[in-house]
Amino acid sequence: MAEFRTVTFECVTVNGRGEIIDRRTHKARQFVETLKGGVELALVGIPAGRFLMGAGRGEGAADERPQHPVDMAAFWLGQFAVTQAQWAAVLDDEPPYRCRGAERPADRVSWAAAQRFGQRLAAQTGRPYRLPSEAEWEYACRAGTTTPFYFGETITTDLANYVGEYRYGEEAAGVYRHVTTAVGSFPPNVWGLYDMHGNVWEWCADAWHHGYEGAPGDGRVWAGGSTFWRVLRGGCWHDPPEFCRSAARLKQGPEEGEDFFGCRVALTAVGEGDAD
Repeated sequence: MAEFRTVTFECVTVNGRGEIIDRRTHKARQFVETLKGGVELALVGIPAGRFLMGAGRGEGAADERPQHPVDMAAFWLGQFAVTQAQWAAVLDDEPPYRCRGAERPADRVSWAAAQRFGQRLAAQTGRPYRLPSEAEWEYACRAGTTTPFYFGETITTDLANYVGEYRYGEEAAGVYRHVTTAVGSFPPNVWGLYDMHGNVWEWCADAWHHGYEGAPGDGRVWAGGSTFWRVLRGGCWHDPPEFCRSAARLKQGPEEGEDFFGCRVALTAVGEGDAD
């Protein structure tokens, strides 16, 4: 069973010292899938548009360049990372979670396991669930922003879960929680996506490329590249803020399910008539 809803939420913007300088209320269109046991999985609509993918001047690493324009079609993306309750409602084989809790993200998830989750979810619902492309992930994370984080020029541990003993800008040092937090614990971006910075790294469908030379300009999964490495985005609870930026990337083998690896699902298209 599935239905459409409209959700309302508050977003914040910070200055270079991590001080909140703006608060605004936004709305998003939500597609809610009801899974086994009444567990809900929510996606939000990501509008079509164009963005500059990759790190801006003075930011990031060589594999985040060159910055390049990408034209994106509309799609849907999980409002939260896949939770342990959602995983159990779809798959019988749960990872040996490091941080247990029904509303915490499923961790120790490998790329191969994330693929299985999407495939099983698609089979159960009749809708083509999948991992997002790397371009889809970054476009959705930025939500129209060009700053290192969707909050602004920096980040704080009041806004995301990472190693707050390290600083990115001029903000005060924060906390290091040593564990994941329940999904949705911090403010979302203006498209209604939560925890795109920190908490768990999230797998993308793409193979790893060492930079963006020759990258597709339409947001699709980039073919070719490494025959082994796969891509994760977003940083985690065990990383400094530098690795939680919108443009930051990580490569890992497809069978690696580290303590801080998770995923969220995407859906290419769904119309009002597709809800049960």
